[in-house]
Amino acid sequence: MLPIRTTADLGLAVRSARQDAGLKATRVAAQAGRSRDLLHRLEGGGDVTTSALLDVLHSMGYTLRLEKLALPTLEEMRQRFADDDDE
Repeated sequence: MLPIRTTADLGLAVRSARQDAGLKATRVAAQAGRSRDLLHRLEGGGDVTTSALLDVLHSMGYTLRLEKLALPTLEEMRQRFADDDDE
């Protein structure tokens, strides 16, 4: 998994983790005590509160870990700009 550097990266990571675990969005939202709209916003890369993010992650069995920021790898750059090559 690539490092999370943007809210869009975070949203994709949350959605991927939820889908890989076979969890339905409505169930995750309910277990987190949050609305389905909030989960949709989070997975779409939108702004949510830190407490909402942590509630969603906890309901899915995940947590956060901070890492020292480093320059993106060549592979990360390729993946990040892959969509631009298609245009």
